[in-house]
Amino acid sequence: MVKNSFISVSFLPVEEKKENSGSVEFQVFHFTNKIRRLTSHFELHKRDFLSQRGLQRILGKRQRLLTYLSKKNKARYKKLMNQLDIREPKTR
Repeated sequence: MVKNSFISVSFLPVEEKKENSGSVEFQVFHFTNKIRRLTSHFELHKRDFLSQRGLQRILGKRQRLLTYLSKKNKARYKKLMNQLDIREPKTR
């Protein structure tokens, strides 16, 4: 099931939007919007392999940022996962 609803930036305070565009939370939020936009694009364009590669790169970047955040601050990580409705990654 693909979620077509994109997340608005409203969950971030106004001051945070302008000052902390480089924060881990904002970057994960931005990557999540891109991922949801691309997955809805693939419903119409199943054979767009170049965009699929781009999606895999974005997924990898988001995963690395989430791993970093989970190691640094578990509370912020849990809050972000709940806000963005992202599943926990599988552990090896």
